[in-house]
Amino acid sequence: MEKEQGRDSSQEERNEENAEIREMGTLELEDGHSKHGIQLLTIIGEIEGHEAVSGNTKATKYEHLLPRLAAAEEDEKTEGVLILLNTLGGDVEAGLAIAEMIASLSKPTVSLVLGGSHSIGGPLAVSADYSFIVPTGTMIVHPVRSTGMFIGVIQSYRNMEKTQDRIARFISFHSKITQERLLELMLDSTQLVKDVGTMLEGEEAVREGLIDEVGGISDAFRKLHELINDKKKCDDMLSK
Repeated sequence: MEKEQGRDSSQEERNEENAEIREMGTLELEDGHSKHGIQLLTIIGEIEGHEAVSGNTKATKYEHLLPRLAAAEEDEKTEGVLILLNTLGGDVEAGLAIAEMIASLSKPTVSLVLGGSHSIGGPLAVSADYSFIVPTGTMIVHPVRSTGMFIGVIQSYRNMEKTQDRIARFISFHSKITQERLLELMLDSTQLVKDVGTMLEGEEAVREGLIDEVGGISDAFRKLHELINDKKKCDDMLSK
């Protein structure tokens, strides 16, 4: 009887985990599944803002992610957050809101760029305490656009310039690249066909200082466990 109840409980937990992954793209790795309590978040497809994207387009909704991040900050069981990225960009305000939220967490955070982290995906990738990119991963940096992927409404040149400056300041503050070099890459007219900007592959993104290290999922977990252990040691020293 007890064994059956145990099996039912385990199956129920698995069903809840599967539903969480399917609906939200998130998963909590707690004791028994991980060395530490880790919140796993995915940012994929287009970053959806105030306007819903096409029903055929995969999207990350910021109204889903922000509560998750707030819960991770307050949950004592959550010791760190791992963010997996494969995004083509999207709404700039929503993307910056998520990036600022990640950067303000007191829990250790690690990001891993898989397929790509383009446009507003740049701030999201660098918002974590430490960032990785797989060898074949790419990042595209380009100027703010008045229509299309970056901003959905027509804005004045001055407003676009200010928005671009906000993005560049955030990226340079949270990575090793200077704001001047980032703007050079954004305005490069020799890289992209019929467009301005630069596409950086894994090693190039690290050389430019956008990303900390080339690596995969095992490297990301290793680094996150390391950061969690360092934070615990620091907290123990402060409490004595």
